[in-house]
Amino acid sequence: MALTLTALAAPAQGQSRPAGPAAERAALPANDGWAAESGGTTGGRDATADHVYTVTTWAEFGAALGAAGNSPSVIRVKGTLDALSDGAGNALTCEDYEAKGYSFAQYLADYDPAVWGYDEEVSGEQEDLRAASAKLQGAQVKVNVPANTTIVGVGKDARVLGGSLQVKDVDNVIIRNLTFEDAFDCFPQWDPTDGAYGEWNSEYDNLVLYGSTHVWVDHNTFTDGRHPDSEQPSYFGRLYQQHDGLLDIVRGADLVTVSWNVIKDHDKTILIGNSDSLAAVDRGKLRVTLHHNQFKNVKERAPRVRFGKVDTYNNHYVVERAENYGYSFGIGIESRLVAEKNAFTVPRGMPLGPVLKLWKDSPVTVAGNQVNGKYVDLLAVHNAEIPEETLRPDAGWTPVLRASVDHPRAVPGLVDGGAGAGRLH
Repeated sequence: MALTLTALAAPAQGQSRPAGPAAERAALPANDGWAAESGGTTGGRDATADHVYTVTTWAEFGAALGAAGNSPSVIRVKGTLDALSDGAGNALTCEDYEAKGYSFAQYLADYDPAVWGYDEEVSGEQEDLRAASAKLQGAQVKVNVPANTTIVGVGKDARVLGGSLQVKDVDNVIIRNLTFEDAFDCFPQWDPTDGAYGEWNSEYDNLVLYGSTHVWVDHNTFTDGRHPDSEQPSYFGRLYQQHDGLLDIVRGADLVTVSWNVIKDHDKTILIGNSDSLAAVDRGKLRVTLHHNQFKNVKERAPRVRFGKVDTYNNHYVVERAENYGYSFGIGIESRLVAEKNAFTVPRGMPLGPVLKLWKDSPVTVAGNQVNGKYVDLLAVHNAEIPEETLRPDAGWTPVLRASVDHPRAVPGLVDGGAGAGRLH
């Protein structure tokens, strides 16, 4: 699609442009988490008029990202950007990405465990065609965010539907006031070797921070939206999982602040460090702060941590159905997680040992957290309820980059009333 980028520039002649503390020109406040370290995070604060874009379609969004280069830029998102739409804005379906000869019915027949078994990964014509189809979808729904960029939603209803933003190997990015919904995979892969009974594995996180530094993710909403896992079918006795994570922070990403977001109705939520084998890349990196976020009805990874010094404080964890809950804090290899002054609202009688999950032996600091308005030593409860996964105390560092810390009893009201897209002032 041909796009005249000057048509995207905003505002029009004679119209005032918000400056200074306005959302599109705001920089991360001093001391507000790890992204404030080493010079802070300013995004597109210093963008000139020709690097301010207003976009209303996925095609315009991609064009604006390309035009921005690495110059300070502001991209204002207005309305819904549907990643599954063509250059003219027409809706696309999964069938539009199917490679010639691919058949899901044939895929199921070829790789049925009764035929294929569980001992080796799937291969052959239908798997090759599935991979080719997935590549076509990936080219459509993934976009790369350049350095020195602020992406900000306009008003209360700015939305990225089905898209995956890739912040890869760049510095100084701000993403605010957007609803990220349903980055679903049309072509999940069956892996019979994943666990005892196999699993369907999918691609496309809503937002991926890969090797990037100084990133501020603030006042967004992340959700599965129109395709919740609860409505997905099962094949081979396993959920046909069309969602991966909501936010991945991986491959040496560093100095990240995630604040005042709503993260809800999802399985695998936030992954910080994606492999035990990446010590050479991740050691000394993956420094992330998560504060004043609402995690509502998420099953796991809120967050799951490897290697990094991660500070999680003043978040509100809401569990409405205990049977759908896995864990909140995943303790992985060489991680140094601090979890302080968070609030949990859970069903009465729900076991609290699983709030913490041991993946690999690493120390963790857990202090000042409240459950249903009462202080609970979550580390002691975990070790008492799950003695075979005993966790060691004291992450060995004390966070200092905290702009403000609220009493955990105040957290539910503050977070529920102020977090998420559409609540940015």
